[in-house]
Amino acid sequence: MKLGTVIGRVTLSKTVKSLEGGRFLVVSPFGRQQFAAGQDAPISLGSDPSPVIYDAIGGAQGHVVGYVEGREAAQPFEQPTPVDAINVALVDEMFFSPWKG
Repeated sequence: MKLGTVIGRVTLSKTVKSLEGGRFLVVSPFGRQQFAAGQDAPISLGSDPSPVIYDAIGGAQGHVVGYVEGREAAQPFEQPTPVDAINVALVDEMFFSPWKG
């Protein structure tokens, strides 16, 4: 699972039937600075691409979400569904303590 901040939403005129009822969010993946600063860190619009993720659990602009990509993203659907990334968690709080070795 990866963490990121929702920075936008995609509006579609047509969609696959199995994806009706959800929406698509544009996410800025967390970098090292966000993990160190927590949820109050400024959003990084750096070199990492911003994935578009399918959301059926209510993520919105500014929320920190957990998402999975690849084959795991299609697992919640009964029929094969063309989705590359899906929102699996809405993050309420996070704690980060790097290992000092």
